[in-house]
Amino acid sequence: MKPAIPREEASRDIDEAIAYLLREAAPGAALGFIDALEHALAPISRHPASGSSRYASELDLPGLRHWPLKKHPHVVFYVERPDHIDVWRVLHGHRDIPAWMHEPDAV
Repeated sequence: MKPAIPREEASRDIDEAIAYLLREAAPGAALGFIDALEHALAPISRHPASGSSRYASELDLPGLRHWPLKKHPHVVFYVERPDHIDVWRVLHGHRDIPAWMHEPDAV
């Protein structure tokens, strides 16, 4: 099992999603998001290759995988490293994923 370590961009994505849910929904929704994220990171940490590589070829980012959150429209984007899981972004699935992944800080 490898630890999942979020990049600054991923941490910012998570903070923004929680802030939005607290502002627009309810504390329970924010807690549900945190729980769904933790439940997504567990299998990613145990079996990193099980995430979809669909965006890897589309974005020309070898090794990039993604895993959807249950009951939330967010997706975890990550790359397996020798000693950890490099969590790149946690994005809402309805966003323009290629544009968000090619932000200057994403690579």
